[in-house]
Amino acid sequence: MDFLLVIAFIVAVPGSLLAFWAFRSWRKRRRRTHVRKTPLSADHIGLLDQHVHLYRNLTPDLRDELHGHVNVLLDEKNFFGLGGQAITDEVRLTVAGYAGLLLLGRETQYFPGFSSILIYPDTIVTTQVHRVGQVEVQKESHRAGVSWKRGPVVLSWDSVKRGAMANDGFNVVIHEFAHKLDEEDGAVDGAPLLSDASAYREWATVLTEEFASLERRVRKNKNRVLDDYGLTNPPEFFAVATESFFEKGKEMQRRLPELYEQLQRVYRVSPADWERQ
Repeated sequence: MDFLLVIAFIVAVPGSLLAFWAFRSWRKRRRRTHVRKTPLSADHIGLLDQHVHLYRNLTPDLRDELHGHVNVLLDEKNFFGLGGQAITDEVRLTVAGYAGLLLLGRETQYFPGFSSILIYPDTIVTTQVHRVGQVEVQKESHRAGVSWKRGPVVLSWDSVKRGAMANDGFNVVIHEFAHKLDEEDGAVDGAPLLSDASAYREWATVLTEEFASLERRVRKNKNRVLDDYGLTNPPEFFAVATESFFEKGKEMQRRLPELYEQLQRVYRVSPADWERQ
């Protein structure tokens, strides 16, 4: 039956290449629909409940939606352990569970443009090259995670586990997958895909003021909701704000209501209203 549909579609649509890509898109949507509807096993649900602390705060409807997103992420993303890290169901469900939270209530392409998630057992060491005059200087940095543009997400399993312990605004999975949402429009600039030009203007106005406000709070040693790592640049501000939106929703809604409202428009959920938040 599928073969006959393919032939009919290729004949009906001018241009075989266009027909090929249209069929691939149709087939992917069809598979996602099937995978989303496949029930998670009791063991996998148990792992989400045990290792994704926000899972317990979700309503039954949101849990069901998350189960579908987790299924698709496990189906489409490839997990690789490096440095001796084993890839277990605990690893896969923890990462997919937190990443899936960012997709609740939204139309999604499931973080397009990459398929590999690399897991190290502990801190990730990266080397950056800076040019000082005619001299190249190498600098090592130790990181909990990295999101390479058009490339893999790299995570420290130790950091993932620490982030799963409490709602403290530090969650490397949420942080790095927020970068992947930022990347969807082709530019990593601190602005995810929004509905229209007016939404982008409002986003820019609010986020610019919130960035400046964070600078002032840090100078006065009165910062509470957002980690000051967000001052690195706009993309890091968006990723840090996303961490706090999901993990410190009530506090953000109370202290930074305009930022909370903007993020609520992006993510289409209200973590401040979740039980036990």
